[in-house]
Amino acid sequence: MAFELPDLPYAHDALASKGMSAETLEYHHDLHHKAYVDNGNKLIADTEWDGKSLEEIIKGTYDANAVAQSGIFNNISQLWNHNQFWEMMGPGESKMPGELEKALVDSFGSVDKFKDEFSAAGAGQFGSGWAWLVKDTDGGLKVTKTENGVNPVCFGQTALLGCDVWEHSYYIDFRNKRPAYLTNFLDNLVNWENVASRM
Repeated sequence: MAFELPDLPYAHDALASKGMSAETLEYHHDLHHKAYVDNGNKLIADTEWDGKSLEEIIKGTYDANAVAQSGIFNNISQLWNHNQFWEMMGPGESKMPGELEKALVDSFGSVDKFKDEFSAAGAGQFGSGWAWLVKDTDGGLKVTKTENGVNPVCFGQTALLGCDVWEHSYYIDFRNKRPAYLTNFLDNLVNWENVASRM
C-alpha cells in the first residue's frame, strides 16, 4: 500500500502569529513533504520494501558507513521526519507537562540549558539536517543532530522533539537567521504535550 501525505493537524495559517507563515507551510508541507511521499512510493514500488512500514524501511536501508544514503532511505526518512515535525508543533498555548520538565532538568540541569543545547545542535549542523531531543537506548534524554534525512530511528532512539534545519523550513520567515528560527521554534511553536506523550 502506498504511503500518503498526511493532512496538517492545523490550518496553513495557524502558526503565522507564532513565526511560521502560511507561505512556509504551503511550500514545506504541500510541496517538499509531498515530494518525499511521491518519490518514496516510486522508489519502493516492486522492491522488497513495498508494504513495509516507514520504520522498517528506515532501519533496513540506513547505511552507517556511507556518506551519502540511498534514494529510498532519503525520501522515506524525510517522509517520517516530517510526519513527526507537524505533530510536534501547535497553534495553541502549550504548557510543558511536569514529567517532561523534570526529565529535562534531570538530564540537562534546567529547561533553559536544554534549550541552549538544542539550539546549538541545530545551529551547528553544517548544511541540511535536524536537531533532536531523544530518549536514548539507556532511557536517558540527550540532544543530537543528524545530517540530511538521518533520524533517531536509525540508532534505536525514540524521537521526542525534532526541528528541521533545512533552509526550506525557515528561509521565507527568517532568511539566513537559523539561530533565530530555532529560538522561535522552542519558545513559540513546540507542542510540549506532544513531546511528553512520546516519552
